[in-house]
Amino acid sequence: MSGYDGALADLVDELGRLPGIGPKSAQRIAFYILGAPAEDVTRLAEALQTVKARVRFCEICGNVSEEETCAICRDPRRNQALICVVEEPKDVLAIERTREYRGLYHVLGGAINPIQGIGPEQLRIAGLLSRVSDGSVSEVIIATNPNIEGEATAAYLSRMLHTIEIPVSRLASGLPVGGDLEYADEITLGRALEGRRVISAGR
Repeated sequence: MSGYDGALADLVDELGRLPGIGPKSAQRIAFYILGAPAEDVTRLAEALQTVKARVRFCEICGNVSEEETCAICRDPRRNQALICVVEEPKDVLAIERTREYRGLYHVLGGAINPIQGIGPEQLRIAGLLSRVSDGSVSEVIIATNPNIEGEATAAYLSRMLHTIEIPVSRLASGLPVGGDLEYADEITLGRALEGRRVISAGR
């Protein structure tokens, strides 16, 4: 409960449901919106409706896109033999900022987390296995977050990919344990990509 009544209470409660927004932050944002010019609030509301209506997930890799396939999957200049596996679309942007990687991506949509009821079947792992099954991929780079869930996911993927003899590597040191890719700077991520280590030799 926000402590307010009516529309303001509803707004504070809805803002408080957003990730990373606590009660005090929700209250500050609500009062900012309350005091903002009507046209600014209208633009915000329209942007929210537009992104919900237009943005989807790429049918190939799971990245965000306004078309059936994202710009990276459509780009013929990308290295089609490399697939970098990440947890969320925001991680694609983080790696792209390094300018060190020119392959493709596969977005899992999360990480294995039994406590929250997220198992392999809730992630886009079957789609990854399907993509690499034709023999055109020479390496899969696992770039899940360096935390407990990310490491568990990486270990599971390594086992699955080993059965079909695909070489697998993991991002190297340079990323802090317990951190998230989206908060890493470009230099740290770039070094991690350059120094990735092989965890499954494949064929």
